Amino acid sequence: MRVLEIIGSVDPRHGGAIEGLVRQTVVRERRGWHTEIASLDPPDAPWVRDCPVRTFGFGCSTAVGRGLPLRRFGYTPKLVPWLQAHRGDYDIVVVNGLWNYATFAARRSLPSSTPYVVFPHGMLDPWFGRNNPVKHAAKQVLWLVSEGPLLRNAGAVLFTAEDEMTSAQNAFWPYSLHGRVVGFGTADVVGSAAEQIAAFRARLPSLAHRPFLLFLGRLHLKKGCDVLVEAFCRLAGDHPQLDLVMAGPDPGGLRRRLEATAAAAGFAGRIHWPDMLVGDTKWGALRSCTALVLPSHQENFGVVVTEALAAGRPVLISDRVNIWREIKTFDAGFVGRDDVDGTEAVIRRFISLSEDAVAALGEAARRCFLARFEISLAANQICDVLEAVTSSWHAGSANTRGR
Repeated sequence: MRVLEIIGSVDPRHGGAIEGLVRQTVVRERRGWHTEIASLDPPDAPWVRDCPVRTFGFGCSTAVGRGLPLRRFGYTPKLVPWLQAHRGDYDIVVVNGLWNYATFAARRSLPSSTPYVVFPHGMLDPWFGRNNPVKHAAKQVLWLVSEGPLLRNAGAVLFTAEDEMTSAQNAFWPYSLHGRVVGFGTADVVGSAAEQIAAFRARLPSLAHRPFLLFLGRLHLKKGCDVLVEAFCRLAGDHPQLDLVMAGPDPGGLRRRLEATAAAAGFAGRIHWPDMLVGDTKWGALRSCTALVLPSHQENFGVVVTEALAAGRPVLISDRVNIWREIKTFDAGFVGRDDVDGTEAVIRRFISLSEDAVAALGEAARRCFLARFEISLAANQICDVLEAVTSSWHAGSANTRGR
């Protein structure tokens, strides 16, 4: 099978979608499949060059006009002609994400000509509409001309969890699609634990060897970063031995506001900001943290949660992370509300545990990862769906030609 993945960007700072895509290709290669990527990135972007999957970047390489609405949307005149010329080179296309020019180009190029599926990656969650009604209204217009027809004509629309598919229902009008829950996941942790932990500690010497809670991801209000910092400041005085590490890129400048909150509470020195962590430093942070904390207001999956499970670390998450049911089922951590009181309660409950109880949570986290989120489980399920969609499309085409 030859698979083309269409995605807005392969920049790892954009989160779990590209991470999961890259991990899936390893499983596909075992089946003899070949995967390539088309993105809106500039072709000379370093993350295009460094992507382990062959990537075609169609974005503009200059800064001219990048602030204009069409450029923010990702408009490029190159993508549609390329898709129309090369769609026949692939057996199936996977469209990742919504609300950018990549999906608009897919809508213009794919229906009725190429079998394809769409992976929304949480972008149909009603949280976005509740928190930005003006943008939601603009999306409704786009839905009528682009996203809606794209999803309606897709062989399948893939969701990572039952909660994600359920909450997406009727997010926009008219709502018609063939939904399939396929899961998601990440690769198992590899490498030397001692070397990775040392790499992380060297990256953040101010932490020394103190125990810490870890947030790992974009610094964004959607992920509850302000909730977490305020909750930590409430309990920090009662637990002077514990620090907080807020690791991730800061695309919107939120860090300054969060630092001000910590400073006002008198705990600025107990919160550490190492920016984005990758490779050994990321795995070192996951291996050495006391627990991962993600009080997100909306998270269709949460790859970082599964990475923490792989590292055998308990996870403290909100019930807006769509894999919270699995965490509760396996006793792999604690789940609470996505507000300050709920986050504080979850953390306090965790840090009151004995060492044996914390170790038991870590062992349960590892079992949860192997049973539900190891990448081959979801990747093989996705491959099965892609094969079924391709077969169905060709059967339908043959029936049409036979009339």
